[in-house]
Amino acid sequence: MKRYNITVNGKAYDVAVEEISADAPVQAAAPVAAPVAAPAPAAAPAPAPVAEGTKITAPMPGMILDVKVAVGDTVKSGQALFVLEAMKMENDVNSTCDGKVLSINTTKGTSVETGTVLAVIG
Repeated sequence: MKRYNITVNGKAYDVAVEEISADAPVQAAAPVAAPVAAPAPAAAPAPAPVAEGTKITAPMPGMILDVKVAVGDTVKSGQALFVLEAMKMENDVNSTCDGKVLSINTTKGTSVETGTVLAVIG
């Protein structure tokens, strides 16, 4: 029997290999059970439908730290609606028009990309 050290993905293994003669009977290896496949991950929930009106979008990628309004609130142009953290800075996302909040399409703690619809003002 010969012993070898084999390294796989940075981990060392000590392996013993047996030499057999050409006229020795060969034993078949025992079958190995196939690994059980993991269940497929659940589908992500569908995004909330976007109501008709002025869409307030994320100006940059980041995380929503605070939602300052609720559906049905009346807002003025320039009023802070969300606090968005981007590059370790807190930025207000302000309303671009006067009106009533028709929908809030995000929640506190959600990561958003540039252009993601955060709310709709009507």
